[in-house]
Amino acid sequence: MTVPERLTALRAEMKKHGIDAWLVPTDDFHSSEYVGNYFKCREFITGFTGSAGTALILKDSAYLWTDGRYFLQAADQLKDSGVTLMRMGDEGVPTTEEFIAAHLAKEQVLGFDGRCMTAGKGSRLAGIAKKNGASISSDLDLVGAIWEDRPALSCRPVWELDTKWTGKSRADKIADLREAMKSHKADYHVLTSLDDIAWLLNLRGDDVACNPVFLAYVAVTPQEVLLFTQAEAFADGADPAAVHGVCGSALVRELEKDHVRLVPYNDLYSWMKTIPEKSTLLFDTSTVNYTVWSSVPKGVRVVDTTNPTLLPKAIRTPVEMEHTREAHLKDGVAVTKFMYWLKQQMAHYDPAHPITELSACDRLLKFRQEQEHFLGISFDTIAGFGSHGAIVHYEPTPETDIPLEPRSFLLVDSGGQYLEGTTDITRTFACGILTQEEKEMYTRVLRGNLNLGAAKFHYGCTGTAIDYLARSPLWEAGLDYNHGTGHGVGYLLNVHEGPNSVNYTWRPGRRTPCVFEEGMVTSDEPGIYLTGKFGVRCENLMLCRKEEKNEYGQFMEFEVLTLVPWDLDAVVPEMLSEREKEILNQYHRRVYAEVSPYLSEEERTWLRHATREI
Repeated sequence: MTVPERLTALRAEMKKHGIDAWLVPTDDFHSSEYVGNYFKCREFITGFTGSAGTALILKDSAYLWTDGRYFLQAADQLKDSGVTLMRMGDEGVPTTEEFIAAHLAKEQVLGFDGRCMTAGKGSRLAGIAKKNGASISSDLDLVGAIWEDRPALSCRPVWELDTKWTGKSRADKIADLREAMKSHKADYHVLTSLDDIAWLLNLRGDDVACNPVFLAYVAVTPQEVLLFTQAEAFADGADPAAVHGVCGSALVRELEKDHVRLVPYNDLYSWMKTIPEKSTLLFDTSTVNYTVWSSVPKGVRVVDTTNPTLLPKAIRTPVEMEHTREAHLKDGVAVTKFMYWLKQQMAHYDPAHPITELSACDRLLKFRQEQEHFLGISFDTIAGFGSHGAIVHYEPTPETDIPLEPRSFLLVDSGGQYLEGTTDITRTFACGILTQEEKEMYTRVLRGNLNLGAAKFHYGCTGTAIDYLARSPLWEAGLDYNHGTGHGVGYLLNVHEGPNSVNYTWRPGRRTPCVFEEGMVTSDEPGIYLTGKFGVRCENLMLCRKEEKNEYGQFMEFEVLTLVPWDLDAVVPEMLSEREKEILNQYHRRVYAEVSPYLSEEERTWLRHATREI
């Protein structure tokens, strides 16, 4: 079916059930950023493939809200679909909740699948409906009703990440969680976010592409930890290539030693109704779904607070910090080899046999696959040549793939999953002759990256306090980028994890900006995107560390983890301050010293020039 045909079929289902408006978020049952194929209802009903967005279907119109990363992509994919793009954050564009409040009439019904809506948002929508004299319906899956060839629910093998990689046992993490529950006087805790569950139990899976998590819920009771999951994921006989630690029945026995018991995945909702009256239940309404929230029995006190696992998960143990450095050295070798290969290919450009965006992605993957303990990519590779680079999250497909030419930029944003950790790096490569504008834009973006990476700041700062360092070179010229400067990164988990971030803006509904703690890993990725021309983004990952402590308090700094040269072919040296030049030169000296031992003689000779002092 085409998108218009799907909308027609959905409206027929809406009419059958007396529903006037149907809301389709991107979420799965766990509020995940990236979701498995089974959960891609918003993509199915609109045709928009970006990782963020919410669709609203009315009787005679349909809308899609997404953020600035996807404006160009969404405009292209929604053309002739019957779905109107709502550019989030643009002046005059209402939020989904504001739009619904303005359009939901008395006695109408707003519907959504409560399992795919956070409790916080679902409650706000219920309040809007009540205020308007309308009502909500949250126990149907109308998109699923018309999705005839819907993919099956993923059920990949689950395996244990040994403490030699994590530095902390499952039992110790559970004990710490129970202490946190005590501080809230909570008897029970329900945890539904997949990265928190994987981290807490030192388990990993493969139910979401690029994110080594598995479908599960957790309930911490006074006596044990209930792991609501698919038993088949813990069955014996897994392909050795699919697991990298203890799995199957042996893993089940290990879990039982720590009083972790497997329970069928879908039994969470019925179990919740058995929580004793006058008990106290802790969960986070920004992550648990609306159906979980609706299943809490009357008489049970709810403590709505941030998951106690969120902050400990973001702070690397000393063991994880050391392994994270190892992962970035491996990744640096792979991406540096790719940069050398790309430069050689473009220097000997053959229009009869060009490199394309997709073939460049394939080559980069091969270099990563050569590294020990590489498990896969941490997100779908973004590789945009020329004007495609101006599409912030452009991912080439066979339909959009274009050849590279000896001009302009190739923007490549990619990452890897290793047993030693998760990487995320963006490099914008000069493919040949650049215009002065291209060089100046690259240099401004690079300056922002260098200044943020070299920041020294007082403990207590959040990302809102230091974002100016990255944006200043662009703001000076009246320029900006429509995305955050930095996000937290998990340890062999999700490439986007909170609570740490770098962004001068804060929107209602988001978590309060987080203070940087030693051990947090955060991206540093300013950019500039000129529609129809080119895009530039420069990204490193940074490890937060303590610096000096004196009479003024504790100071903090960042250790740059990423080890790949910046493209000096795109730099205008005169635009850099003396301090910025020294930061750049010091970084390049370190890149050469750490990466060169793993390169061939030809690659080392090239790297020596690529990291030359300016």
